Amino acid sequence: MAKEIERKFLVKGDSWRKLTEGTLYRQGYIATQKEATVRVRIVGNQGYLTIKGPSVKYSRAEFEYTIPIEDAQEMLDTLCDRPLIEKIRYKVKWDNLIWEIDEFDGVNKGLILAEVELTDEKQQIALPDWIDKEVSEDPKYFNSNLVKHPFSQW
Repeated sequence: MAKEIERKFLVKGDSWRKLTEGTLYRQGYIATQKEATVRVRIVGNQGYLTIKGPSVKYSRAEFEYTIPIEDAQEMLDTLCDRPLIEKIRYKVKWDNLIWEIDEFDGVNKGLILAEVELTDEKQQIALPDWIDKEVSEDPKYFNSNLVKHPFSQW
């Protein structure tokens, strides 16, 4: 079984911007329920289908598959809940880890989150100076919930 161990934080300031360039992500959710989510995503010229299990602290089962971009686009257009998630993802290497910083657009504009994937839930990490409050266990920051309750409506 594939397992994702991830911590999520709010971001402060913009000093991280000089460290990287971003990539456009468009994604939508076909199904979101407490037990699982099914996500379709386009990154650059590649489509992905991802199935995630329920979160338990920082961990959850995750299965991701590449799919043709035409299939991903059709699924985004016809099967996914609205609004779609639009964001620019920046990847920053910091203390031997890759931090993924998501700057949201559309109805979630103004929200900037940083995620870091770990090998163990108890793994100690050094926080960059642009990291703010941890929101790993707050479901309102899950991308699947940003579709139902966009940041602009908080």
